[in-house]
Amino acid sequence: MQDLSIDQPAEGIVRLRINRPEARNSLSVDLRKQIVTELARLDADKAVRAVILAGGEKVFAAGADISELKGMTPIGMMQRATNLMWVAIAGFRKPLIAAVRGAAFGGGFELAMSTDIIVAGSKSRFALPEVTLGLIPGGGGTQRLIRLAGKHVAMDILMSGRVLRASEALNFGIVSRCVEDEEVEEAAVDLAAAIASKAPLAVQLAKEAALLGADAPLASGLALETRAIQVLFDSNDVDEGISAFFEKRPPKFKGN
Repeated sequence: MQDLSIDQPAEGIVRLRINRPEARNSLSVDLRKQIVTELARLDADKAVRAVILAGGEKVFAAGADISELKGMTPIGMMQRATNLMWVAIAGFRKPLIAAVRGAAFGGGFELAMSTDIIVAGSKSRFALPEVTLGLIPGGGGTQRLIRLAGKHVAMDILMSGRVLRASEALNFGIVSRCVEDEEVEEAAVDLAAAIASKAPLAVQLAKEAALLGADAPLASGLALETRAIQVLFDSNDVDEGISAFFEKRPPKFKGN
């Protein structure tokens, strides 16, 4: 059984599914390597316009594979190089949507937060319980959560290790959309399809400008945005989009 299954639920959309039910979809070193490999392949494939990251019905991902951590040394942790997965996700240029059902704990929560959009089931749960193991989140949890939810909410979750309901995550701005559990994957595919129908270069640069500008001074972020829109006027998709607007027809974007 492959730890990461791959399918194409709609044209231009690829779904990566974490498939380690016997280990509650924990993020083993091998699984992380597979995710890195597939993201690199999909990023280079011009036919792919959006990617969905999914798990199982009861568990999205339960975090690190604890069996790999027993007896671990600082040098051993360095040699695991688990940060390579986070680097690959951060550098992925296309829309990445997390379809979360069930538990997203520890690294699973961090994995969801590292994507661009989270579609969560109403019964899904989120937690960063590392403090119960004498540890702290190591996949960006302390940094992403405080940026998403603010200091006081983040400190509550980080220091207590408590479980967060989907409705809370939505209210705190951590989750993008909350739907019934059985509708999660359909909603994620519909959203991915809506994004995939837009101009690929515009989507890519919108993502790039927003993410790079988020931690920059406002003036720097505005400069990024201005440069991005100027660059887009050299693309054929802008001509197509404007022509389609005046001709009252759906545009046919090619990503060039």
